[in-house]
Amino acid sequence: MSARINFFLENVSYVVKKKAGLREWINTTIRQEGKAAGDINFIFCNDDYLLDLNIKYLKHNTLTDILTFSSGSDKTVSGDIFISLPRVWENAVIFDQTMEEELHRVMIHGILHLTGYSDSTVQEKLMMREKENYYLAALKAS
Repeated sequence: MSARINFFLENVSYVVKKKAGLREWINTTIRQEGKAAGDINFIFCNDDYLLDLNIKYLKHNTLTDILTFSSGSDKTVSGDIFISLPRVWENAVIFDQTMEEELHRVMIHGILHLTGYSDSTVQEKLMMREKENYYLAALKAS
């Protein structure tokens, strides 16, 4: 199965930079997590678009920066990762990061969800943050 990592826009204007490098980074991350990459769609959108999905599918009436929907298996990572660019921009300011750094963090967060990680508990959140930092450092080093 050949992996396809796609980037889409819904109700936002944005240019995804260095797509080939991002694809390689994501594929490497998935391999290091012991899985194979399948079809992965990143959908960059606005708050309203993501809020509608959050209400419709998760019954949460709150803003969020990311929603991840897996369609993979135990061995293959596939799914849709919806990212609210306004939330990412706001969080970049709050956490004193560049937009690109924060976007990469949210992207790898979604990939980690697709590989099987959860962030429901404090311990799981700490594990995901450690993994995010590890893979973000790998991206910077490449």
